[in-house]
Amino acid sequence: MSKGFFNIPIAKNEPIKAYAPGSPERTELKKMLVDLRSVELELPMIIGGKEVTTDRRVRIFPPHDIKHTLGHYYQGDASHVQMAIDAAMMARAAWNSMAWHHRAAIFLKAADLFAGPYRAKINAATMLGQSKNAYQAEIDAACEMADFFRFGVRCMTDIYKMQPESAPGIWNYNEFRALEGFVFALTPFNFTSIAGNLPAAPAMMGNVVVWKPSKTAVYSAAVIMEVLQEAGLPDGVINLVYVGGPSAADVVLQSPDFGGIHFTGSTGVFQSIWKTIGENIYKYKSYPRIVGETGGKDFIFADPTADPQVLAVAMVRGAFEYQGQKCSAASRAYIPQSIWAEVRERFGKELSTVKMGPPEDFTNFVNAVIDESSFDKLAGFIERARTDADAEVIFGGKCDKSVGYFIEPTVILARKPDYITMVEELFGPVFTIFVYEDEDLDKTLDILDKTSAYALTGAIFSQDRFNIERLTKRLENAAGNFYINDKPTGAVVGQQPFGGARGSGTNDKAGSIFNFLRWTSIRTIKETFVSPKDYMYPNFFPDKE
Repeated sequence: MSKGFFNIPIAKNEPIKAYAPGSPERTELKKMLVDLRSVELELPMIIGGKEVTTDRRVRIFPPHDIKHTLGHYYQGDASHVQMAIDAAMMARAAWNSMAWHHRAAIFLKAADLFAGPYRAKINAATMLGQSKNAYQAEIDAACEMADFFRFGVRCMTDIYKMQPESAPGIWNYNEFRALEGFVFALTPFNFTSIAGNLPAAPAMMGNVVVWKPSKTAVYSAAVIMEVLQEAGLPDGVINLVYVGGPSAADVVLQSPDFGGIHFTGSTGVFQSIWKTIGENIYKYKSYPRIVGETGGKDFIFADPTADPQVLAVAMVRGAFEYQGQKCSAASRAYIPQSIWAEVRERFGKELSTVKMGPPEDFTNFVNAVIDESSFDKLAGFIERARTDADAEVIFGGKCDKSVGYFIEPTVILARKPDYITMVEELFGPVFTIFVYEDEDLDKTLDILDKTSAYALTGAIFSQDRFNIERLTKRLENAAGNFYINDKPTGAVVGQQPFGGARGSGTNDKAGSIFNFLRWTSIRTIKETFVSPKDYMYPNFFPDKE
């Protein structure tokens, strides 16, 4: 075949559509929502490119309309996980040896499919299956998915260009191999794009994948798989299984072919996986790559010069977009006493205009939380705050699961900085504020830094440049993504590589070259053009008389 050094299309962020009244994208999305609600889908697992069903059907329903059935998925077991591993390993050699630009073309086509003909479908599936409003679905499911794939291809090619220097008479070069085994992708419910990226990133680098999505995001996962297949992904490269976490882990983490895990989820689950990998390390062909993002207790810190209106808007958006079910969502804030009265007034005014309800009504800012267990946990924390002497519910607090799992945006005022909702990750529309005395700013920074085990995102608000510099330095290790005068959410692929450290994960920065490097194993080759024919070096010869 013809050879060449191929230049990929320039990666640009997918433009976000507004879905304003009367816009064509709004009309198309509304129709798609009606269409998807009018049918009940049967969703099989996809293993080795084939549809796999079982005798265990699990009902799928919108979190905001629990009586409506969207369809059913087929629940698998440990045998299906092994089947997926076998299919992946059978596909590995051909996939790893495929020319890189053909692998790239598959994911570039998938990006265009998500941005084009599948845009309404992936957004609608996310809205219905995960109760995400139209704008949040757009920036996640359609735009960020396309961004992950396009910038992922760029990361792949940038890595392939990373070559060593060569001295005269030799040629050195790097080969970037796939890992010697399969990658396990364990994905969350809250971002459809993360669910697509976690299996796709390793696959772009030539790896084969077993993918287990969250049971509460099966609906959108099926659309992702549909698009990947239409884009030309060969059978067995990514295998989609619907199984319980323990069933998957029992098989995956015992396999000698286990090559790595790409994970987003809870810290406890990730730590358990890491421990099991350590206990089984002697079983594996090579040391598995462990990449994970595991949540956060993300903060907002304001100094006395902060703009109260800017702060109020950032808190509404940062805490309550997608019901606070973002790893990056603001869940605790530290506000100085000198501006608290004005901030509280402006914050309350903004919250009074927030509408809550199903995402099919495009005017609703807040929708339902993901499932009943999340609802019950959050409602319990809210009820506790109503009666605790150390806390007060100052806004919201209503909870109702008669139709869907609706929790009103809730703001708790903590009277001590280590109150439980200032410390524990809640993952919902519950935001806690601690008001500090202005003279205790430095002390409060120490408290902020030590309060949580996490270090994912954080934001500071100040109009004092000296303070901005001081706070940024002081909180150096408190967040992997740090925001100045902006909410701590909304990282964009190619602009703000995302990830955190401490209890928030391995900080491998999703969508960036730092992440993609984890999914390849380098072989360095040295070729000598004119080989020596005498073992002696010059220093071994005697001096001349």
